Amino acid sequence: MATRKAPAAQCALFAPQLAQTPGPVPDLTAYHWIVVSISGGADSQAALDVVVTEADRQGVPRARIVTVFADLGEDDEHPGTPELAAEHAAHYGLRHERVFRVVDDGLGGKVQQGLADHIEDRRMWPDSKRRYCTSDMKRGPIWKLFTRLAAEAHEAGVTGKVRILDVQGKRAQESPERRKMAPFTGNERASNLTVREVDTWLPIHHWLKEQVFARCAQAGTRVHPAYAAGLPRVSCIACVLAPKSALVRAAQLYPAVFARKLAQEQRMGHTFRVDLSIADIIAAAEAAGPAGTSPVEDWRG
Repeated sequence: MATRKAPAAQCALFAPQLAQTPGPVPDLTAYHWIVVSISGGADSQAALDVVVTEADRQGVPRARIVTVFADLGEDDEHPGTPELAAEHAAHYGLRHERVFRVVDDGLGGKVQQGLADHIEDRRMWPDSKRRYCTSDMKRGPIWKLFTRLAAEAHEAGVTGKVRILDVQGKRAQESPERRKMAPFTGNERASNLTVREVDTWLPIHHWLKEQVFARCAQAGTRVHPAYAAGLPRVSCIACVLAPKSALVRAAQLYPAVFARKLAQEQRMGHTFRVDLSIADIIAAAEAAGPAGTSPVEDWRG
């Protein structure tokens, strides 16, 4: 499907205080809703500060900004992450939504399904080619929020398509795939013919990690304690794209979680990764000594 280009008239060049190169910023007044995905991690934390600062500059009411946290469940979110994401939103007085995958409970109702249970249902771990952890646990629930917000706008008197700006904290430095992403583009997959029109903005796409943490400090928002523990990202606890060193550090920090993942790996009969099992990760964590004494690589995914 062809990618819809964001209208040029809606873009201007904007150089954030800490950025080395300018990036496009949309005319925020053109959107009914500005939805910022926040994970509790520093990238989305910095992106949120950029959005709020720019919205204030353009005179956009903060009531139009909604933060959304896609909850993976307690065995895949670092402890305190949902609460920290809500804290980041509250810092600016924003509406905050927590979304998650929902499944039938067998009794005629619905219940949250965490990533660990979803993996077990599928009898296989995600991998770089089958990243259903992203599509099913994050993108799908967030797009359902877009539907709800569009309905709210229509109930409030908006006619025609509701315009939504989808804001994400992805950066080019993180991976070759993210380097190829357009920092501002029309999002055809999240849009539809009659209800909503969605554009996606990556406000810190061109930033370096050092700039991200500097912006968090400037904003006065708290960063996740996982960084101080040596983890380079606040991703899911056992991300299939993470380097072994990061997984080993996570296993040192959360041995009970990895014990449950080992039991899951054994039940499913499917190895965590072709080149690495949960059993291998736990063995390396036990042999490594105290957490924090060995370097941890960042990952490119």
